Amino acid sequence: MRLNSFDDFSPLKEVVLGSAADYVERIRDMSFDMFISDNLSGARGYYPSITDWYTGEGRGDRNEPHRLALKERFLQELIEDVEGIAEQLKKLSVQVLRPMALDPAHGEMASPAWSAPVTPPLNLRDNTLIMGDEIIETPPTLRARYFETQFLKPIFMEYFRQGARWTTMPRPMMTDASFDPANIENAAPNIEVPLNARPSPYDVGVEIMIDGANCLRLGRDLIVNISNANHALACDWLERHLEGRFRVHRMRKLTQSHIDSVVVPLRAGTLLIRSEGVLDFLPEPLRKWDTIVSPVPEIGDFPQYENGDPIPPSPYIDLNVLSIDENTVMVNDACKTLIRTLEEHRFTVVPVRHRHRRLFGGGFHCFTLDTVRSGGDADYLS
Repeated sequence: MRLNSFDDFSPLKEVVLGSAADYVERIRDMSFDMFISDNLSGARGYYPSITDWYTGEGRGDRNEPHRLALKERFLQELIEDVEGIAEQLKKLSVQVLRPMALDPAHGEMASPAWSAPVTPPLNLRDNTLIMGDEIIETPPTLRARYFETQFLKPIFMEYFRQGARWTTMPRPMMTDASFDPANIENAAPNIEVPLNARPSPYDVGVEIMIDGANCLRLGRDLIVNISNANHALACDWLERHLEGRFRVHRMRKLTQSHIDSVVVPLRAGTLLIRSEGVLDFLPEPLRKWDTIVSPVPEIGDFPQYENGDPIPPSPYIDLNVLSIDENTVMVNDACKTLIRTLEEHRFTVVPVRHRHRRLFGGGFHCFTLDTVRSGGDADYLS
């Protein structure tokens, strides 16, 4: 199929689904800390470590054999759940594409300024933005994900052969000086703040960095959440690049980064939101849409883990739903109250298992990159 994706709710025809295979490592460096510091509205970042970098009282046994075996079990269950998502999408007549597999023998990468383990391509939404018939590879905000879009090259090449545009935003050097320190002014108490920035001969100052999940696509409009100077520079680039084709709207500090567990357009005229306060951040036309306010997540909605495993993602992670069309939504099967709420608003809910989303991070929207939907460049905001 030819690349065509302008929104997150018109009928889904083709999608790329990430892979959790070899999701075994997270590195403790400034780029990781910057990302998982607390969202300004109370949401947290997505990518907790399951390795040995995190130290603290009561965590001395986190790499003992019984703990490592438990983490390996969690990883296998994550892989099972992602494959279950693939099967359900196929049952819904959606064409599912998959990235290249990560070779475990090549788990390390390096630039002139830093080194990091390679991250498998699981949360595809973050490092790519699809704007109509264009693939835009976004500049990563985590060093360990610097080359993540390389695993999508065969897919992108095929769309390019069929006529798609394909652009890569400027790649950052990602030294410590590249990050705007304002990103951590509201760090969560259970997350360490970044280390003091270390000088590098490759410093160029604050750079362009943003994730695709900072953005909300609505036909000919793109809403971009900006919480720091990195995001602002990225929005400058997007405005210049998309001028004449899309209207770019700046949204100030709804969250620290991603917004797809905070505000979700389920169809034209209807938003799923975390709270009524979200509306204050949105462009004026969106405040007039019908809203469905998420029920408060319950402790029983999530697996419980031993003390010592950091759980950075927001308890509202399950708002990270995937719309199959304007009336059908894929939702975590553990979220009974959210399912009931959507059904009360006459949506058809497709419940799918995803157990360890607060441990590994990400939801159905994060894991997917919708490349073909039937919608076009409609004007939803005039």
